[in-house]
Amino acid sequence: MLNGARRLAVWGDPIDHSRSPQLHAAAYDVLDVDWIYGRRRVDESTFADELAGLDGTWRGLSLTMPLKGVAHRAAVSLDERAARTGAVNTLLLTPDGPLGFNTDVGGIVRALGEHGIASADSARIVGAGATATSALVALAELGATEVDVVARRAEAVAPLRALGDDLGVAVRHTSFTAALFAPVDVTIATLPGDAAIAPEAAAALAADGGFLLDVVYGHWPTPLSRAWDAAGGASASGLGMLLHQAILQIRIFRSGDVDHALPREDAVLSAMRSVLERPAA
Repeated sequence: MLNGARRLAVWGDPIDHSRSPQLHAAAYDVLDVDWIYGRRRVDESTFADELAGLDGTWRGLSLTMPLKGVAHRAAVSLDERAARTGAVNTLLLTPDGPLGFNTDVGGIVRALGEHGIASADSARIVGAGATATSALVALAELGATEVDVVARRAEAVAPLRALGDDLGVAVRHTSFTAALFAPVDVTIATLPGDAAIAPEAAAALAADGGFLLDVVYGHWPTPLSRAWDAAGGASASGLGMLLHQAILQIRIFRSGDVDHALPREDAVLSAMRSVLERPAA
């Protein structure tokens, strides 16, 4: 499919920090495909024109913030995860139009699986922004039936509560100022890396928060990961999520099927991990 289409890129704003070009280049070397993956600064106001300007040499796009919503609206079809979250981070460009996928959900599921978490009954999400929707869908796939969302504003949790109703997950709001938090199996932090959090709130969250997956990777360690360390808990940065959402994207770019494993996928993953072990450029 898409014979001759060899150009790909990650779009977003800001974009200079993205490690996707290095990750994808490492994978393409192992796969021995003659694809070119770049980056482009694109915001919501210019997205439609930029997308319309792509010719038949383009195979696909990775989308980061703030483009996941506009990419969702631009797609002519959506996979189930994209439809549920309202967020598209992958566009496969076809003659019939762009096909939209969300690989963030799968990236979270696979990243947690690497740390032995294949299921969770109860969970907590810290933050109620765009990434929280993918976190909620991922937790539902892991079997969570109760999810506590810690956010400053209760109204910010309303869309997650509605999504939870569709998923069969009871979503409740808790303030950062709560003195105690209910015990949970896993916590997913979706706050930006530079987000401030009071030390007493971080300590309370860590006290009985299970395993912490903090989606941040550029500002590590975070206040939450430090609190988990102090409490003797286990935590991981967002590098695992980044790795696994990327491998799922590459599956889509190669075959159009997120469930179709790549040739030599273990070797591809190994090459991509080596990139992440090096300091960011």
